[in-house]
Amino acid sequence: MIAAWLADVPVVIDADDARRAARAELSDPVYAQAQPNWFDRAIGWLVHRIADLFGALGSVPGGGFGVLVLLAVVVLVVVVVRLRVGPLARPARRPGAVFAESARTAQDYRDAAERAFAAGDLGAAVRDRFRAVVRVLEERGVLDERPGRTADEAARAAGDRMPSARDALRQGAELFDAVHYGGRPATPGEYRDLADLDDQVRRARPEVPA
Repeated sequence: MIAAWLADVPVVIDADDARRAARAELSDPVYAQAQPNWFDRAIGWLVHRIADLFGALGSVPGGGFGVLVLLAVVVLVVVVVRLRVGPLARPARRPGAVFAESARTAQDYRDAAERAFAAGDLGAAVRDRFRAVVRVLEERGVLDERPGRTADEAARAAGDRMPSARDALRQGAELFDAVHYGGRPATPGEYRDLADLDDQVRRARPEVPA
């Protein structure tokens, strides 16, 4: 990329040419595409600082070779920053509704969770086991059937009716959101905790609201 650009660089580089060259190089999609906002702002700041530097110098010592050295330094800085930061993070999805559809029973979700767990798909296993928990609470009348309810809303409402399971429901909702919406890997132990919660809410006697 740099070599191809240098083929068109004049032997004598003035401040305007250097400024345009720096901006063209740093605006390449290789550096800016799909970057978080803070990275875009950092690149913009760097472009302005280099432009100011070239303006102060008036011309670049060494002609084309000098520009090559300066751009190489800039590219090196960008690469080092990206390596230090690690893989570019995509914005996490915000927690949404527990159910994508309403036709499946708690046992349907429970069976799907067990199949996913046996196949080693822990994310799907956690997702469907928590859905089994919420569905059985609806089937028992602890929760009303309400489309669009989030995991946190379900846990808080059910916890008011089942104080003995309140903490486990809250932890289950946090796990569901972290795995299903946040993309965090689940563990076998976390799935077994959800299975225990499923058993607990099936047995627990809900309190009558005051």
